[in-house]
Amino acid sequence: MKLTKKLGYLGLMASILVGLGEYFLHYSPDILEHSKDYEFFEFVSLNHLTIGHFLSVIGLPFYFAGYIHIYKMLKSGNELLARVVLAVGFIAFAVGGIWIGSRASIGNIVHLKDAIDPSTYKNLLTHYTDHMEVLVKILRIVIATLSIAFVAAILKGGTFYKKWMAIFSPIAILILLVIIGKLIPTLGKHMLPILMNVTHFILFTLSLIQLKNYTKQHSNA
Repeated sequence: MKLTKKLGYLGLMASILVGLGEYFLHYSPDILEHSKDYEFFEFVSLNHLTIGHFLSVIGLPFYFAGYIHIYKMLKSGNELLARVVLAVGFIAFAVGGIWIGSRASIGNIVHLKDAIDPSTYKNLLTHYTDHMEVLVKILRIVIATLSIAFVAAILKGGTFYKKWMAIFSPIAILILLVIIGKLIPTLGKHMLPILMNVTHFILFTLSLIQLKNYTKQHSNA
């Protein structure tokens, strides 16, 4: 139980560190109005790009510990589904790590726009979109797949989770946050740039609360 708890806190730490990093990388007051062709990076200082890059790179490996925590929370119910969640979770953050590691570079390219030939600049952005931005679409599919296994494992019973936890799959939290961010733009401009990290902050927080309740319940039994 102690190891499972520590792993959960490491996952929580990942969501905070990478979330802060991604906020430094992406946030500016003009982000929602300048999303085309990565124009919002013009309003992000080079210093923030550097800070954000290293915070994200340092924090990301702890997400793997977080998914080991999720695996340990699920495995008593269904070992196969728990392993699926673990494996797909590892794939998700391997893909996410490649993407987040590229953001400071594309941000720097945007800052160099006036110093680069227009056709070359356009080709650089197209190349980035085709090779890096496509990873975001892949990541969404991976998270949806992970969420199906997560929900199925919980509903089968026998895990450390109460069955209501199935409502809070990563994809469900993600969609809810997107809706909130769109309905409340003043909140959305801060939250949407770090959406996956906010999603996992909520996921790991709920998971640790459930672990605490499970441990308390069984220690009193």
